[in-house]
Amino acid sequence: MKKPQARPDVSGWLKREKWSIAVLCTAAVLFVAACLWLRPEGAGEQAAEYVEYEKAVVTSVLTDNTQADPASDGAWRGEQTLLAEVKSGQYAGETMMVYNYVGPVYGAPVGEGDGVSLTISTYADGHHSATVYEYNRIPALVAVIAVFFLVTALVGRRTGVKSLLGLVITVLCLFRILLPLLMRGAPTLPAVFLVCAYIAVVSFTILGGLHRKSVCAILGTVAGTAAALLFGLLAQALARVDGLRLADVQPLLQLRQTGTPIGLRGLLVGGVVISALGAVMDVAMSISSALEEVHGANPALGRRELFRSGMNIGRDMVGTMTNTLILAFLGSGFTLILYLYSLGLARYQLFTSAYAAIEIISGVASSIGMILAIPVTALISAAMIARRGEK
Repeated sequence: MKKPQARPDVSGWLKREKWSIAVLCTAAVLFVAACLWLRPEGAGEQAAEYVEYEKAVVTSVLTDNTQADPASDGAWRGEQTLLAEVKSGQYAGETMMVYNYVGPVYGAPVGEGDGVSLTISTYADGHHSATVYEYNRIPALVAVIAVFFLVTALVGRRTGVKSLLGLVITVLCLFRILLPLLMRGAPTLPAVFLVCAYIAVVSFTILGGLHRKSVCAILGTVAGTAAALLFGLLAQALARVDGLRLADVQPLLQLRQTGTPIGLRGLLVGGVVISALGAVMDVAMSISSALEEVHGANPALGRRELFRSGMNIGRDMVGTMTNTLILAFLGSGFTLILYLYSLGLARYQLFTSAYAAIEIISGVASSIGMILAIPVTALISAAMIARRGEK
């Protein structure tokens, strides 16, 4: 006779996870409130002349003189005249004649049936014209992200799905809370630090609930990001650089000069904190989880033994994680590094430049935060787990 399946103990789960549920509900309320408060203001009346970006499909190629340029590593140059049917916006359904200008570092040749993004200019007298802005890469990007989500879910299963949820929350926090806060003039470094702490709390609570292991990881992450922030401030003061010396800060400086109260000096260290967050979270959770397992295998271990085990585990992470952070920063600026190398600059000239100082500070400060998260997390985990064992 087939045994009846046991019903899931929902009430027991709710009792066990009451604090986790309370934290997540509070975090959700805070997120919604922040999004409502920071939502963009209405655009008001539309200008007589304006530009829109809409998707379209090429229906015909009228002329095409594009060709590969050997001097540009085989990149395409030239111009195309196309007929394209607009698929979105106020001109949806209209077929326009558009020009596609192609160069080595912009644009791409397109053919019949290709999706494109159009720049549609509407003028005061009512007429409009369009050019190809770029090849429509949204379907390709959606496919790439879908494969990433699928692989993560298949390999990680429930934990993988939870990590994806944490990733989505991280992206939403950065784009829906942090960036609007900075555009409204919020102090850069406190805003970055608080949003990163919020991300750590929510992500760890989703992954493992609000239990000792997660609390240890949260505290270790907050301590590590704080260390990265403080060391970054010290390093930029010693090197006499700040966010105003970043390579791409010029447009933001123009925004500030026209009335947007964004804080620019803190952007260098703010970027360091955001870059360090992922590595610090990884290290903190790895150590707290490992010490939980160590204590489960040998409950007789005291705080000192657990701390020593945590440090041994953390030391094995230092080499690879430090390389990961440094290589990530070097990889993001690889093109500029190659260009600087081609100039044959003197070492004194290179290493006294603001660019070299910024890259070194970014990589080292992030690594400092990750490294210092190891003893802090090991100490907190050893204290909390051993105290539980004593009870």
